[in-house]
Amino acid sequence: MKNIALLFVAVTFLLIAEGCRRSEKLDDNKPTIALVLKTLNNPYFIDMQNGAEAAAKRFNVNIIVQAADREVDVEKQMQIIENLIQMRVNVICVAPSGSQEIVPAILKANEADIPIIAIDTRVDKNVLLESGGEVLSFIGSDNKDGGKLAGQFIVNELGKSGNVAILEGIPGHETGDARLAGFYEVANKSENIKVVVSQTANWERDQGYNVMQNILQAHPEIEAVFACNDMMALGAVEAISAANRTGEIIVVGFDAISDCRAAIKAEEMHASIAQHPEAMGRLAVEYALKVINGESIPDEIPVGIELITKENL
Repeated sequence: MKNIALLFVAVTFLLIAEGCRRSEKLDDNKPTIALVLKTLNNPYFIDMQNGAEAAAKRFNVNIIVQAADREVDVEKQMQIIENLIQMRVNVICVAPSGSQEIVPAILKANEADIPIIAIDTRVDKNVLLESGGEVLSFIGSDNKDGGKLAGQFIVNELGKSGNVAILEGIPGHETGDARLAGFYEVANKSENIKVVVSQTANWERDQGYNVMQNILQAHPEIEAVFACNDMMALGAVEAISAANRTGEIIVVGFDAISDCRAAIKAEEMHASIAQHPEAMGRLAVEYALKVINGESIPDEIPVGIELITKENL
């Protein structure tokens, strides 16, 4: 029995610790804020973590940062939230890997009286309402507006006519859907802009490469690519380079991570939409602390976006 108990403690510790990166050792005399991200294999979310950790240090609070290995792993993210509930953290800030799928974990946090703040990606309002769940606030950018910026850039660069490919995020994911909606809203106004193909690459660089490679073989007429995040855009850039077509195809990403800024500078990419994830992480801690102190916070806390090109790098 003693060995079984020790094993249980060890497994529990590993589950709680998994995904943590550079988080401070917890002080029982300080409030604890948890930041649950989609992954820490993406520089975008590493920037978000950095912003949160810097704010936690400034405000002298505990910060726990955890994430699954892959953005598509919603079940792992839910397990992380459940473990944090067992730890009795004060507030959980989460960037949902699945806008609908994450709701059961949110309900468990609600039952435990642990406030939830959504960051970067909204929780599906209809599913949340039907289930009786509550999210105090959303901190993030207007992804639809970002999609519009990307669409308008491509329309302008193509001269209002041309063939476009789209690399989508996770199907049914609020963030990707909003970016697509914004892009199509602009593209559909130009009669001669044709979206030839739109396929998911699940937010990942290697899938972006594979999907783009297949697209180039099936549709050599492609003149522009809109990737719903930068990791997929970088995969597309690699596929375009492998096909010896660098410079021939306009590539626009979303997030403006450092590797994409370098690709824009090298003229391998043309543009990306900057969301300022570090500010999201900082604001998550600031508003979580307000909640801990009994203050009310707004339902929406917007973070600005901007189009990044070689001209404004």
